[in-house]
Amino acid sequence: MFQESRPRLGPRGTVMPDSPAFDYVSRALSDRTSLEAIEARGTVRIALKLAGLKAAAVTREQMAVVLERIMPGELEKRGISGAASLCDRMKSEVVSLERGDLAQQSPESVFQRLGGGR
Repeated sequence: MFQESRPRLGPRGTVMPDSPAFDYVSRALSDRTSLEAIEARGTVRIALKLAGLKAAAVTREQMAVVLERIMPGELEKRGISGAASLCDRMKSEVVSLERGDLAQQSPESVFQRLGGGR
């Protein structure tokens, strides 16, 4: 059953959204593998934790390194075949994204992503 993810709360109860790089890779994993969305997000979080990074702040450059060095092993542990080539493709995509695609989002798109939008 699909369960909508809830935003994490930061200091003083403020919402701490995940970075666009995290969202992009998580979505790509769930679209291209047998992993459900929640499994894909968890797998990316584990890989980031192993690298000492957080989902809320990871940059596209940092995500590219995680995709190269850590993610293939994490996907292989989960039985995903062709993990290295999949990670290479995602790495190229993340690196080639315009900075504006990842960093500059309208307030409406941020709220839609956080709350499911209308």
